[in-house]
Amino acid sequence: MANDRQQQESKARFRVAAFAIIEQEGKYLLARRRDIGWWNLAGGGLENGETVDEGLLREVMEEIHLAVTIERVVGIYSKPRKNEVVITFLCHPTPGAGKPGTSDEVSEVGWFSPEKLPDDFLPKHRQRLQDALLGQREAIVRAQRTSTEEDQGLPSSK
Repeated sequence: MANDRQQQESKARFRVAAFAIIEQEGKYLLARRRDIGWWNLAGGGLENGETVDEGLLREVMEEIHLAVTIERVVGIYSKPRKNEVVITFLCHPTPGAGKPGTSDEVSEVGWFSPEKLPDDFLPKHRQRLQDALLGQREAIVRAQRTSTEEDQGLPSSK
């Protein structure tokens, strides 16, 4: 029994990702993904040798060309279907950072009030933003079990 558990643990590989909920004057910055056309939060997977904050700042800069300052952790999200753990942070544009822009991954950026979020905002990302709006000082820990296809109303790839 212990040997089986050791074998499972040695096979366990998780991707760690960091995403930014970027707030300014009560509005939130979203980025439209070029590959699927849906709005999402800026962020992505950490690279070898990076800290979580370094990875977050790099991903935001790569995707939307904006320097941000981290305020706090909003939540830690387990995505067991993808063996992924996502840490989401509440951030603000760094003073003097300029305006966000597009990139190879992002076709459009926009500031949205919580009452006027786009319909095609990825559900998992919407949930993370809604968690930030709760205003809790403590991080939320939540499982996000749906597939990307289910989130977009597409047939499952399985």
